[in-house]
Amino acid sequence: MIRIGAHLHDGDPLAQAEEIGADAVQFFLGDPQDWKAPVFPRDPAEMRATFEAAGVDAYVHAPYLVNVASPNNRIRIPSRKILDQQLKAAASIGAKGLIVHGGYVTAGTDPQEGYDSWRKAIERIDRPLPMLIENTAGGDLAMARGLDGIARLWQTIDDASGDTSDIGFCLDTCHAYTSGEDLADIVQRIKAVTGRIDLVHCNNSRDEFGSGRDRHAPLESGRIEPKLLLDVVRAADATVICETPDPGVDVRWLRQQLAD
Repeated sequence: MIRIGAHLHDGDPLAQAEEIGADAVQFFLGDPQDWKAPVFPRDPAEMRATFEAAGVDAYVHAPYLVNVASPNNRIRIPSRKILDQQLKAAASIGAKGLIVHGGYVTAGTDPQEGYDSWRKAIERIDRPLPMLIENTAGGDLAMARGLDGIARLWQTIDDASGDTSDIGFCLDTCHAYTSGEDLADIVQRIKAVTGRIDLVHCNNSRDEFGSGRDRHAPLESGRIEPKLLLDVVRAADATVICETPDPGVDVRWLRQQLAD
């Protein structure tokens, strides 16, 4: 059975996950708009033990500020530092993976510089648990927008020295749709590039196809046909996280639809 969970923002993530009947939960370790070191809601060892006892999978999302592709040293270097800290912190609580956005370069910068910066980050940062790179919705200079960008990023990963088997992929359905990618065969096309999909962010979109906007909608009421979202989830056959306005409702809806 596909494990279904939600991104939850406040309080005790395990307690909230159990309240909505989720098999998995994604959360931040601290303020997602802050450069500070990770903050634990409880003792890390205790969190690991309670997640294991409850049978709930934990996933940590890196702060939104992280951009290891940036040509700006004041962003790129702190991004590497916080990514390293987040990976270690997520491992300490027994998380299944750390999700990070692909980042971007600024106008006037050759995108290759961003991919080169990613290669250096991959070679220099230890990964005590899987690092899952998420596709993004907008930005012509984004490293992981659309299949072409993802293919260049995965070529960079392949070119990096050392073991990269712990670098995986997180498919966000809203991001794929608004980046202009057809969801009908997105799973097959992504796997042809990355060889894997480790996690699905199952989100509908408030905005039209190819808009480049990142605004999530409830699974049954966005621009994406709900049946298409179900087809993606089934084809990916990976753990699902709902990052929607009322994720508890969508967790229950997904579980019911997948059981039919």
